[in-house]
Amino acid sequence: MRLSRPAAPGIVLTSALAVLIVVNLAANGVIASLGLLDAVLAIAALTGIVWWAGGTRDDVGLGAGTLRRGALWALALIGLVALVYLVGALLPFTRALFSDRRTALLTGGDVALRMSVKVPLGTVLLEEYAFRGVLYGLIRRYRDTTTAIIASSLLFGLWHVLPSLHLATQKPTLTAVFGHSTAAAVVTDIGAVLFTSAAGVLLCELRRRSGSLLPSIGLHWATNALGYLAAFALGRTG
Repeated sequence: MRLSRPAAPGIVLTSALAVLIVVNLAANGVIASLGLLDAVLAIAALTGIVWWAGGTRDDVGLGAGTLRRGALWALALIGLVALVYLVGALLPFTRALFSDRRTALLTGGDVALRMSVKVPLGTVLLEEYAFRGVLYGLIRRYRDTTTAIIASSLLFGLWHVLPSLHLATQKPTLTAVFGHSTAAAVVTDIGAVLFTSAAGVLLCELRRRSGSLLPSIGLHWATNALGYLAAFALGRTG
């Protein structure tokens, strides 16, 4: 049910950004975190903000008429990522790209938990719903599609500033190039922001072309979860 008098665009977007700032700070240890409950509460709050703005399921890419087409897109993209990762893991000159110190001490159960719970809920569903769902949908509602793609993608890039601060020390291939200096951290962080902003454009384009949020969810999950699986498997066989 739509509100008869929706909230003003500025208030709506400011509220959505405030929710995301709090969650980002909690996820990166700046303020207290409730773990996966942070994502659940954020999704609930963002859903309330969409309703407050007078929006519907269609605005966030979850309209009933798009679900079947979106699911087919998502399955195809998951299969494509799996194929690319398999080829990359088998080729000697790309195998090192999968090396990640974050998986070095993980057990098979840890990887399964990340793939089935932590990545889907704590990362993928929250980020896709927030950036390709709520922000993209609301900005497009207020302005136009191009503005929605640019704004939500830039914000998605900025979302990764804090989690990318130690990227150079977590990925051996990056450490070999940039080292452990402060300058290395800054360079890799800027690179991560630019890369994730570009990824945001791609994910928005999937949302635009399919009319559904499911393809970007599928691609995002496959990239992250299958990446953990590949790094773990190669770490045990390397």
